[in-house]
Order: sequence, then C-alpha cells, then structure tokens
Amino acid sequence: MKHKSVLFISQAAAIAALYATLTILQNILLPGSASMAIQFRVSEVLTILAIYTPAAIPGLTLGCVVANISSIQALGFYDLVFGSLASLIAACAMYALRNERICKIPFFSLLMPALANGVIVGFEIDFFFVNQFSFNLVDFLIQGGLVALGELAVLMILGLPLSILFEKQNLAKKLKLTE
Repeated sequence: MKHKSVLFISQAAAIAALYATLTILQNILLPGSASMAIQFRVSEVLTILAIYTPAAIPGLTLGCVVANISSIQALGFYDLVFGSLASLIAACAMYALRNERICKIPFFSLLMPALANGVIVGFEIDFFFVNQFSFNLVDFLIQGGLVALGELAVLMILGLPLSILFEKQNLAKKLKLTE
C-alpha cells in the first residue's frame, strides 16, 4: 500500500513539474502564447495523462497553479483561481470519461479541457478583463470560443496522436501509470 501512495505522489509531482516548466518556458520564449485569450499552451498535451492515471488530477492542477503564479502580474489573481479550477474540473472529467471511447480513442476525454477552459476561462476573461466586472454574452462566447479553440488545437494536434501512441504501444502500463 505504501508503494502505491509513493508512486501516486511521485507521478503527481512529476506531472506538476512538467506542466509548470513547459508553460513557463513557453511564456519566456513566446510571450503571451501560453497565457492570453488566444493561446496554444503546449503543456496542455499533458492533460491526456488524466486518462491513464488519477495522479494527473492533482499534478495538472498544481502545475497550473505554479504556472499561473509565474504570470500573475499579467493576469492577476483571477487566473490563478479560475484557470486552476478549470484544470481541476477538466482533469476530473477526463478521468471519469476515460473508458468512453470511439474506435478505441478517448475522444470525449480529449474534449474536456476545451469545454472546461472555454467556459470557465472564457467567463474569467469576459467578466474581469473585457467588461470589467460585468457579463456580456457575446463577449463571453467570443472569449470562451477562442480559449476552447486553442485547447482543441493542442489536444487534436498533439494530444490525439500522443493518446493513440499510448494506446498502441501500451505506454500507460509500461510507464506504470496504470496497474
């Protein structure tokens, strides 16, 4: 039993460190590409790990918190709360839907980060940044749509092939992500 908890904590910590590092490096090398409304956050490809291990849930959430702390001057406290909440919800939904597949591919899980971030971060951008503490449905749909498109792009361009690789090569078992 002790081995499982150590493995879980180690996996969560490794995922958190990878997510935060990739996001921070991307923001340094390509400012704004991982932290604005239209973003292609490469670290979001790691969300597919939530399909294979529950350790990805705290790992992705903590990684997002750390990454958002690094950009708190640009985005404020709101993204720390709302962006991290969106990551938590997306990871939980991905894990919950991990066995729902089309042609052995977890398509429904791959859509969850786009849905969660589109709604939650879209609201955050509309309410706190665009309309300064008021809600506008059109602005929300635009901002949420842009966030969701960025998420979908990452997950379809990078995540889908990685997920297929995981499935075909049985990488989850080889990496001890599953039992």
